[in-house]
Amino acid sequence: MASKASAGVTKWQDVPSKVQKHRDATIAKVEPGIVEITENLPRRVISLPRKYLSSEEVTITETPIEELLDSLATGMLSSLAVTKAFLRRAVIAQKLVNCVYELLPERSVARAKELDEHFAKDGPIGPLHGLPISVKEHIGMKDLDNTCGLVGWVGRKNHDDANILKILLAAGAVLYVRTNEPQGLMMLETVNNIVGRTTNPHNTALTPGGSSGGESALQALGGSLLGIGSDIGGSIRSPAVQCGLYGLRPTTFRLPLVGLAAPSMGCDTIAGTIGPLSRSPEGIDLFMKVALHSKPWASDPSLHQKPWITGQTSTDKLTIGVMWDDGIVKPSPPVTRALNEVVEKLEQVPGVEIITWKPYQHDKAMKILTKLYACDGGKFFTDALALSGEPEWNTMAPKMDVILCPAGPLPAPPHDNSKYWGYTSVWNLLNYPAIVFPVTKVNPDIDVKHGNYKPRNDLDKWYHDRYDVEEQINAPVGLQLVAKKLEDEKVVDVMRFIKEKIGVPFVDCFQD
Repeated sequence: MASKASAGVTKWQDVPSKVQKHRDATIAKVEPGIVEITENLPRRVISLPRKYLSSEEVTITETPIEELLDSLATGMLSSLAVTKAFLRRAVIAQKLVNCVYELLPERSVARAKELDEHFAKDGPIGPLHGLPISVKEHIGMKDLDNTCGLVGWVGRKNHDDANILKILLAAGAVLYVRTNEPQGLMMLETVNNIVGRTTNPHNTALTPGGSSGGESALQALGGSLLGIGSDIGGSIRSPAVQCGLYGLRPTTFRLPLVGLAAPSMGCDTIAGTIGPLSRSPEGIDLFMKVALHSKPWASDPSLHQKPWITGQTSTDKLTIGVMWDDGIVKPSPPVTRALNEVVEKLEQVPGVEIITWKPYQHDKAMKILTKLYACDGGKFFTDALALSGEPEWNTMAPKMDVILCPAGPLPAPPHDNSKYWGYTSVWNLLNYPAIVFPVTKVNPDIDVKHGNYKPRNDLDKWYHDRYDVEEQINAPVGLQLVAKKLEDEKVVDVMRFIKEKIGVPFVDCFQD
C-alpha cells in the first residue's frame, strides 16, 4: 500500500525544511551579506550585533526613534540607507537567537527607493517616512503566508495587507521583517515546528516570552526600533518585559484587527488586540498616534471612535494603587525588589499618593479565563462582578488613577517553564489597557530565594522551587501599569511621568 507521502501528501516534517530554506534565501538576498557567526557564543549576546556592522549601521540602528525620524524627514538620512542597516541587523539577530520568520529584502528595498524618490520631489510621505517597522507573522501581508506557527497553515496566502499595515504604509513606513511566534499563538514562549525556538538575547537559556517573542528578541538586539505584536493574555507585555522593552496592550477595538489570522479568530470570548513594542515610550506613543490619526473606525464600525490624545492626564495629584501580589503566585525576589524600588521613589514625588490595592477574586477570574479562552468575552465574569454592586476597581480606592503591579511572577523564565499568565491575562478579561516598562535586571547578590516561604498552592510552590537566581542572570525585570477601559492614553502618560520623575530604568539591562 502506498504511503500518504508517496500518494501526494507531503509529510509534515518536509514543510519546515522548505520554510527554513526560504527564510535562508531571504537572508542571502540582504546586501552586503553577513559573515557566518561561527564563534562559540556566550549566553548573553545582547551587544554582539555591533561586532558585525559598520559604524554607520550601528549609529543608524541605535539612534532613538524620534531622532531617526527627524533625520529621515529632513533628508539627512535616506530611507534606503536606514532600511539596509536594519535588514543587516535583523540578519545578525536571526543568527544569534532565531527570531525571524522571513526577511523582506526585495520589497523593503524597493519601498525605500520609492520613498527616496518621493522625498526628492515632494518631501516626506508622512510621519513614519522611511522608518522600518517589524511585524509579527500572523499579521497578514499581501501574497505571504499566515501560519500562526502552524505547519498545517503553511501555504495559506494573504490576498491583502492587514488594515493596520495599510495605515502604517500610508504614513511612510517600510515593512522589512516578519517575526517568529509560537504554534497557535496561545503560549508565553516562542517555539513552533516551522522555524523552531526563539531565545532571549539577554540570556539565551531563557525565553524571550510569547507569543510576540520574535518581536521582543529582535528589538532587544537592535534589529527594530518599533514593531507590531498582538495580545490576548499577555502576548505583548510578557515578551516586552522579559526583554527589557516597552509594550502596550490597548483597549480592545481601538486598533483594527482586519487581516489578522489566528485559530480563534471569530470567537468572541476574550478578544485579542494588536499593539506596539518598542525600545522607548516615544515609540509606543508614535505608533498609537499614527494608527488612530488615520480614523480606522471610518472603515471598521467595530472600533471605538476615539482619537489618540496624550498629555491630558493631570499628574499634579496622582493616586497609584499597588498590587504587590495577586494572591495566587507570589512574585519572585527580583520582581518584588523592582516593585519596592519604584514605590519607594514614587513616595517621594510631590502629589503622588501610593495605596495598596488588593486584587478582587483573581483566583475565580483565572478559572473563568481558562474556560473563556476556549468560549462570551468575559461577559459572565463582569456581569457577576456587577451583581455585587462593587466594581473591582473601586474596592479599595474610588479615585485610583492606575494600578502598578508585576507583569509576571518571574523575570524571563528558562525555556518550557512559562506556566502562569494571571498577572497579565486578568486585564484582558476586564479589557483594561496595560503597559509594561523596564526597571532593572536580576542581581544574583541580592535577589536570593527566601528559604522559609510556605507556598499557598501547588502552582505557587512550583514557581518558588523553580526560581534560581544564577540561572536567570542578566534577565531584565520590569513592571506593569493598568488603567480603566479606554484610558490607554492615561496609562502611557503615567508611565512617562514615572520615567521622568524617578528615572526608570534604574539599571540599563542593555549595558554589559
